[in-house]
Amino acid sequence: MTTAVAEKKWVGRSVKRHEDPRLLTGRGKFVDDLTLPHVHHLAILRSPHPHARLRRVDVAEALRAPGVAAVLTGEDVAARCRPFSAAISTPVKYFCMAVDTVRYVGEPIAAVVARDRYAAEDALDLIRVEYEELPAVVDQEEAMRPGAPVIHEGVPNNAANHRVMRYGDVDAAFAGADLVVSERFVFHRYSSTPMECYAIAALYDPAEDVLTIWSNFHGPFILHPVVGMAIGVPENRLRFIIPPDIGGSFGTKCGIFPYLALVGLAALKAPGRTVKWIEDRRENLTASCSGADRVAYLDAAVQRDGTVRGLRSRWVDNNGAYIRAPEPANLYRTLGNMVGPYRFRNMELDATAVLTNKAPTGPNRGYGCQQLYFGMERLMDLVAGRLGMDPAELRRRNLIQPDQFPYANPTGGLYDAGDYPATLRMALEMAGYDALREDQRRARAEGRLFGIGIALAVDPSVSNMAYVTVAFDESERHKPGYLPKAGAGETGTVKMDPLGKVIVQLNTAPEGHGHETVVAQIVADELGIHPDDVRVVAEMDTFTRVWSISTGTYSSRFASVATTAFATAARRLRRKILAIGAHLLEARVEDMDLADGRVLVKGSPARSMDLKHVAGVAHWNPPGLPPGMEPGLQETYMFNFPTAKEPDGDRVDSSNTYGFIAEVVAVEIAPETGEIRFRRYVSAHDAGTILNPMLVDGQIQGGVLHGVGGAIFEEMSYGAEGQFLAASFMDYLCPTAAESVPVEIGHTAIPSPFTALGSKGCGESSSMTAPAAIANAVADALAPLGVQVKELPLTPERVWRLIRDARAAKSTSREATAP
Repeated sequence: MTTAVAEKKWVGRSVKRHEDPRLLTGRGKFVDDLTLPHVHHLAILRSPHPHARLRRVDVAEALRAPGVAAVLTGEDVAARCRPFSAAISTPVKYFCMAVDTVRYVGEPIAAVVARDRYAAEDALDLIRVEYEELPAVVDQEEAMRPGAPVIHEGVPNNAANHRVMRYGDVDAAFAGADLVVSERFVFHRYSSTPMECYAIAALYDPAEDVLTIWSNFHGPFILHPVVGMAIGVPENRLRFIIPPDIGGSFGTKCGIFPYLALVGLAALKAPGRTVKWIEDRRENLTASCSGADRVAYLDAAVQRDGTVRGLRSRWVDNNGAYIRAPEPANLYRTLGNMVGPYRFRNMELDATAVLTNKAPTGPNRGYGCQQLYFGMERLMDLVAGRLGMDPAELRRRNLIQPDQFPYANPTGGLYDAGDYPATLRMALEMAGYDALREDQRRARAEGRLFGIGIALAVDPSVSNMAYVTVAFDESERHKPGYLPKAGAGETGTVKMDPLGKVIVQLNTAPEGHGHETVVAQIVADELGIHPDDVRVVAEMDTFTRVWSISTGTYSSRFASVATTAFATAARRLRRKILAIGAHLLEARVEDMDLADGRVLVKGSPARSMDLKHVAGVAHWNPPGLPPGMEPGLQETYMFNFPTAKEPDGDRVDSSNTYGFIAEVVAVEIAPETGEIRFRRYVSAHDAGTILNPMLVDGQIQGGVLHGVGGAIFEEMSYGAEGQFLAASFMDYLCPTAAESVPVEIGHTAIPSPFTALGSKGCGESSSMTAPAAIANAVADALAPLGVQVKELPLTPERVWRLIRDARAAKSTSREATAP
């Protein structure tokens, strides 16, 4: 789809962010800044138990408390609501509040609406709850064993979803292999900690019979109908409004939708009052949203020359107490890129989503990819070790080649463009890989623990909604009445006023990414104006905008699908402006151009006019327009990737553009403390056409730090009995500026043929590769001790214990063999 228009003046430049003046001066407009009528505040009573039956919830005293307007309980929810819909067929009923059983610490039991948050919190203390405690289980493999506590009746072995999918001839690949390399890997649960936690306000207007919900949700996408169906409000009576500023999400605000329903129900129970809930950090850590923890069993069929012939994977994901949409998609979002950048065609996936007494999971930056690449890239290093081959050389031998693009992989993914060998070569050269290996040899001779890690990843963006349906067996997808689901669309609206200035309506609900800046750059290039002449309106309103079930910000989709929608809308507007200019200047349309705020005839500078004159004619003088042309200057375009189709069997193009990442990390480990010290971090990317280098590099820097946090510091830890152990920043350790890693960034920038500007996504970027690259570097550093790295996070304590145990084992071995 990539087409050349005019030479780009603004796209590709590090234009300063249009958003920054208001944010840096404290004039941002977040949910808590909104001025709303008759505001009351909501507070939530949460379960202190991981598993218990609710014998009684007595709210009589709370209702009599000063300032209390309403109390919401599970009884209200059961009477009014349907369970949330999800892409599974097992009977897991999930409501916005516990109805008869609590299944994780932090699950809502009741909610109080009062004149202020203080009164609401005080009233919570007056609610009397009687619990019958039940046994709990938090480990997914333990949960599947006979006799384990049952999380939901009717779900055998607590397995909410199970699929086995095969591609190619896996049996033949393993039968003909020279060796098979196998390992079990454990990827822990961690999350994101956005500056702004969940924030919601809701108002029910009985006169209009409309429920309006303001929130910092990055949708609305498909969760708008999901909320509407759950609380019994028709979509055309349910209004979602998202303010222009959201204080971060990283995917986790997808998990806000049960609270949209809860606060919406409270507003229905207190009509005419705006019910407001601002989540605190303890609530956010305990019960908002985190990525799934995974146990993965991987087997690679390999030839002696390093060629990988096939892969068997068994993934066991811990999805917590409920399957919360879009889960169990953590298992399936990566189908289209499951082979990574490698050429093998034979693979098997045995995927299980397991219920436990942990909080429900959902998207976290990289959604499924950090789990995928941690296992795959660790396995590639193990293969290299078994073959006595350099890890970089092993990867090079298995890469998809540049002349194979667009590349249709065995699971259905269609990789649009790339030069993987060149990007890997760039990363190795930037890192000085050969010199690093020399440094390592010297360090080891001195007894120092110095390691080098490599990780490669295909970076998927713009999810095709169809991938969620792969959770259903193919036979279920062919039953009568089943509605196929697919698509990856976004809408762009560009309007020009009578003075030639432009307003753009942005539907993507940005979370601090700089969307306003990039859209202004794109539209300015297409219309021959300055970005300062483009006003981008970032508020989202489902009642006034043209949107679809895929509208919003997630899956790094803005740079590919949204920019294509806006570029195409601007190009259509450009054609109309040129047609008017040609009519007024008595020239051919194909001879016209736009530049520097003027409409001109190419090669004849004297034959031109101000853009505002043409705009004035379009708005003020319809008779002056070409015959048959409608007045006004406005274009709306909804772009949908033609590749976003339904699954073909179990093959699905789960994303729509695919970038590439190659990272090289060098670390040294302090044996006395287990501290990991970074000596080099190189990150080479192919994100297609780079729209704004400053913003892209900022995303990469953030992705690296997010991945470092997941690899070394962060863990949503639970006790064996189900108690949550990381409900504050004292226990949930996030990297700060002091722990940030200097990153050297490189770009190969191979344009995508599927997008208007050749751009691909880069928002999740190194959050996918950093855990694997760091794990490989640590494993390489500890290799002289005989240590294997099979589990994250690599906290200093865990690394220190690995060193201690390895040295103790060696000492015991020496004693046993001593004469």
